[in-house]
Amino acid sequence: MADNSIEKSSEIYHPSAEVVANANVPEYEQLYQYSCENREQFWAEQADHLRWYKKWDKVLDDSNKPFYKWFTGANFNIVHNAIDRHLEDATRNKLAIIWESEAGAVRSFSYHALNREVSKFANTLKSMGVKKGEVVTIYMPQVPELVFAMLACAKIGAVHSVVYGGFSYEALAARIEDAHSRVLITADGGFRRGKPIDLKSIANEAMKRSPTIEVCITVRNNGLDVEMESERDFWYHDLQSLPVASNKCETEVLDSEDPLFILYTSGTTGKPKGMLHTHAGYAVYTSTTHRCLFDVKPEDRWWCAADPGWITGHSYLVYSPLINGATIVMYEGAPNYPYPNRLWQMVEKYGVNLFYTSPTAIRGLMRFGERWPQRHDLSSLRILGSVGEPINPEAWKWYYEVIGDSKCPIIDTWWQTETGGVMIAPLPITPLKPGSCTKPFFGNEVAVVDDEGNEVPAGEEGKLVIKNPWPGMARTIYGDDERYASLYWGDYGDKEYYKAGDSAKVDEDGYVWVIGRMDEVLKVSGYRLGTAEIESALVSHQAVSEAAAIGLPHEVKGNAIHTYAILRDGLVGDKALEQELKEHVAKELGKIAQPEDVQFVESLPKTRSGKIMRRVLRARALGQDEGDLSTLEE
Repeated sequence: MADNSIEKSSEIYHPSAEVVANANVPEYEQLYQYSCENREQFWAEQADHLRWYKKWDKVLDDSNKPFYKWFTGANFNIVHNAIDRHLEDATRNKLAIIWESEAGAVRSFSYHALNREVSKFANTLKSMGVKKGEVVTIYMPQVPELVFAMLACAKIGAVHSVVYGGFSYEALAARIEDAHSRVLITADGGFRRGKPIDLKSIANEAMKRSPTIEVCITVRNNGLDVEMESERDFWYHDLQSLPVASNKCETEVLDSEDPLFILYTSGTTGKPKGMLHTHAGYAVYTSTTHRCLFDVKPEDRWWCAADPGWITGHSYLVYSPLINGATIVMYEGAPNYPYPNRLWQMVEKYGVNLFYTSPTAIRGLMRFGERWPQRHDLSSLRILGSVGEPINPEAWKWYYEVIGDSKCPIIDTWWQTETGGVMIAPLPITPLKPGSCTKPFFGNEVAVVDDEGNEVPAGEEGKLVIKNPWPGMARTIYGDDERYASLYWGDYGDKEYYKAGDSAKVDEDGYVWVIGRMDEVLKVSGYRLGTAEIESALVSHQAVSEAAAIGLPHEVKGNAIHTYAILRDGLVGDKALEQELKEHVAKELGKIAQPEDVQFVESLPKTRSGKIMRRVLRARALGQDEGDLSTLEE
C-alpha cells in the first residue's frame, strides 16, 4: 500500500509519492519557465480546453497599456462552457450543485437541471426587458437561486453585480447607484446562527435611495412576511410559472472582451471600486488555476466555503468548478452552528474531496479543539486550500494535521478581487512551508521591489508586484479608467508592473511570504514589523485562537504595538495571561515586537473574505471616524 502521508523535514512538508503520481500537473519548474518565456502560446494552449464559437485573432492585445485585452476577435460565452457543453455527454446527469441550509434543508441539481433553472431565469430577465450589457444587481443569501441568477445574466450577455447579503442598505444603495442598475434580484431573507435575516426590508430601504431601480425580483427562501410594492416587486416563483419562463433559452454569442461581472472591493479610503471582469480571459484563467492547483478530477466533490458576494465565491464556487464539470457543495449559514462540527459533518456526509476556506474560519474552529473534527470521518479529503489572507503557521499545522490527517497538501493561495484568480500558490506536488504561498502560478512573474522598482535581496521586505499581464485580470474600475490606471499601474518608470499593495519577501528558495497590506507594516523604533508576524506569534501561544495587531502613535517609538486576542474556547483572560502573552511575543520575535497591551475580545472586525479590518481597530482606538464599513461581515 502506498505511503499516503507527507513527510515533515525542517518545516518543509514534502508531498507523498501517491500525490505526485496522481497529480494533474506532475512537474513545475520546466513548465513554469516555458509558460513565462512563451506566455501567449501557453495561454492559447489552456484556452483550447474550452469551447469557442469562434477562435481568437490575437491572444494578447497590449496596444493600450495598462488596458490589456485577451483572445481578441473571439466569440465566447462562459455559460457555453459552464453548462452547455456538459449537456452533450454523461456529465448532464451528474450532480452540479448540492446545497444545504443551516436549518437542514437539502436541494441538489444535476447539470441538466441547472440548465433548466438558468434558462428559465434568463427568459424571466428577458421578459423584464434586461438587455445585453445591462448591469443587474444581485443581493441574496447563499442559495442555489443566487448561482442561477449569476449564470442567467451571463447567458444573455447581461452583467451581474453581486452584493454580499450581509451588507447594509447604504452599501447596497451605493453599489446600485454606481452600476446604474434597473433590476435588483433579492430574497425575502436568509439564516444566520438560527435567526432569520430580513433581506427584503434592507433591499426596500436601498431602493428608496435608488431611483434607477424599476424591477425587483424576490426569491422566497425563509418565508418571512415582506413588503412588496405593486408594479415594481415580483415573486420569483410566480414569474417561473408563467409561459415566458420557458426552460429553453439560447446562450448569447458574445465578444471575448464583453463584460461578465462587476464586483466591488473596498479600499482603505474612497468609495468602493467596481472591478470589471470579462468573459473569455476570466474563464480561461480561473478554470486553469482550478484544474491545476486543486488537482480536480471528474469524480470530485468540491467545496469552496465562500459566499458568492466576494471574488472567491465567483471564481471558485461558481464559475471554474462548473467549467471543469465538478460537483459543488454549497452551504447557507454559520460554520459553527449549531455546533463547531457543522463543516466536518458536511464533509463526511457528502464525501467532499477538495475543501477551500479562509484562515479566519480555520482559526475560528481551531479554538474549539480537535474533538469536534475527530467525531467525523474526513478520509474523503484529498486537497485542502486556504484563501483570504496569509495563514499563520499554527493554524496551517492544525488544518494540516487535524483536518487533513497529515496527508492532504494545503494549497495556500494569494490573489485579489482585481486578479480574478489565484496568482501565487503551490501545486499539490510542491514542497510546502507553513505560512508561505510558495511560488507563482504559470505565466506569472512576481517580484518584491523597493520604492524605485528594483528587486530587493532574498529575505528583505518590499512591495509585491506582478511583472506581466494575465488573462483573468480586471480590465478596469467600472466607469473610472483613470483611477484604475493610477491605482494599480505605474510608479516604476518604464516598468509596467501591477501594484498589489501588499508587503512581502522572497526567501532563498524563491518562496513568497506575503506579510500583509502595505498599510499593515508597522515601524517601531526604526524597525519594520508586519502585523501578520506579530499576530502569528500571539496565535502560536496555546491560549490564543486568533489575534490582531495595530500600531498607534508613540512619542518615543514612533509607533507602539497594540494587540487584540480571541482566546480558545473556555479560557478567560486576566492580567497574568496578558503579561505572559506579551513576553511570549518578545520571545518569538524579539523585545522590539513586544506589545504595549493585549486586549481580550470575543470577535474582530472582518470582511466577509476573512480579512481583519485593522484600520477599523485603529480608528476605534484613536476615537476617529471608522470610514466605510460596508464590507464588514457583521
